[in-house]
Amino acid sequence: MNVYIKNNTFWFEVENLTRLFFPNEKISVFKEFSAVQAPYIYTELGDTITVRVKIGDFLRESHAAASASNGENELQTVRLLYRILAEYSGVEQPWGLLTGVRPIKLLRKLDRTVGKEAAKQKFLHDYFVSEEKTALALQTEAHEQRIIEQSHPDSFSLYVGIPFCPSRCSYCSFVMASVERAQKLIAPYVDLLCEELKVTAQIANDCGLRLESVYFGGGTPTTLSAEQLDRVLGTVNRCFDLSRCHEFTVEAGRPDTVTAEKLFALKENNIDRISINPQTLSDSVLCAIGRKHTAEQFLEAFALARRCGFENINTDLIAGLPTDTPESFCRSLDTVLGLNAESITVHTLCMKRAANLTTEGKTLNREEALAARQMVAYARERLTANGYIPYYLYRQTRMVGNLENVGWSKPGCESYYNVYVMDETHTILACGCGGVSKLRDQSSDYLERIFNFKYPYEYIDRFDEMLNRKAQISRFYGKKTVDYSAE
Repeated sequence: MNVYIKNNTFWFEVENLTRLFFPNEKISVFKEFSAVQAPYIYTELGDTITVRVKIGDFLRESHAAASASNGENELQTVRLLYRILAEYSGVEQPWGLLTGVRPIKLLRKLDRTVGKEAAKQKFLHDYFVSEEKTALALQTEAHEQRIIEQSHPDSFSLYVGIPFCPSRCSYCSFVMASVERAQKLIAPYVDLLCEELKVTAQIANDCGLRLESVYFGGGTPTTLSAEQLDRVLGTVNRCFDLSRCHEFTVEAGRPDTVTAEKLFALKENNIDRISINPQTLSDSVLCAIGRKHTAEQFLEAFALARRCGFENINTDLIAGLPTDTPESFCRSLDTVLGLNAESITVHTLCMKRAANLTTEGKTLNREEALAARQMVAYARERLTANGYIPYYLYRQTRMVGNLENVGWSKPGCESYYNVYVMDETHTILACGCGGVSKLRDQSSDYLERIFNFKYPYEYIDRFDEMLNRKAQISRFYGKKTVDYSAE
């Protein structure tokens, strides 16, 4: 699909909206051109806004009066384009013309500027968001707000990345290494991660920051041995002030990595929330996506975690997985509900560019989108009926059905970290491979990012270089910087 942009700067928004309707096609954007080649989307800003679409025999052109406001012209352009593409495809997108990751943050911003009812109407009528998704957004925003209000100007959260997994799932594009291939890197990685945690704790203390939540993600943190987990978690407990920390979460995501020894190591280190994630309870679907465990292993791991004393367990499911059906997804959800998990996160399959599914030629189609929408609708109905509330939500590009990921929980069991990271409420300090620290200026929406190296071998080989990047934290908070590599 060729996209032509004349006299405006809206190419990013136009391209993203086009991708909603043509997720499998290459989209080429032209800002300078002498001719227009079909199939095409053409937008022009002059005294009027012009949008023209030509695909085969389909040709439509729409106009609107231009405004002095560039933001209003951008909105009008994508509104005109959305209506034409919806007519061409016969598809109304559930989130309308919204393409961003954080629709709840947008809703909250509108609420603060124009009020809740006007924000709702803007979602419905300006952005073409469906009534169902608008209602979900309003619910989620209300539950998020209670957690956001507990953050302080000097608050921060800590993310710790463990970039190892038993194997790569077919839908995954995270930077991780299979244990089989990266075994020799794990021990030196743990050594250096503990050093990075010590330095980060010192910086946080020097800057007078207050720790609100801790989240160990990956990868799969429980690919580490019980002894390695104890060492890393113990470093956090010794070096950081956890006296005002609301939660300490560890992803025990792969059931085949969960053992009694590892769970006891977590309990000994004050972990009060874990996540055990089967993604589906259909063995045939698990096989299709490259998971090396069975549904029965998940049930055993969940029961073991209960016996070890864990009273706040999250479990993830994914709607739209290859070979899954609405019927088998519903059985998976009903089984998890029967376990009385404190929170259930319902993701929608995202066709990430670097994932094996995508590189092997898997594409998005309308039938799978309709099936995923049935799955998500069933999840919302059953979870609401069982007393779960939606407490955080985010979206990704190339999601099946253009849907969303929603964290559902029993009231009082919400993950603070998930809310804080999605809202960008306060500073997130990240340690470990692939981590991105986000420093939040509380007087504005400004975020400064500090990137750790993506790959374990880079993290190990260039550790001093990476560690000294953390001097940016001290500078950001107006404190004296230190050369940590020399210590």
